[in-house]
Amino acid sequence: MPVEIKELIIRANIVDGNGTDSESEIEGNSGDQQAIITACVAQVLKILERKQER
Repeated sequence: MPVEIKELIIRANIVDGNGTDSESEIEGNSGDQQAIITACVAQVLKILERKQER
């Protein structure tokens, strides 16, 4: 019997170990964050497409 997951909750806490929050570091990471967001959106869309095929 297959198991169906009705809800999946993912939480993440990101802690910077050095404790400095300079604007240059934040601006430098915005490109990386955008790449991660784009990859996540692509994966979610693939999952939704597979779900509709069933």
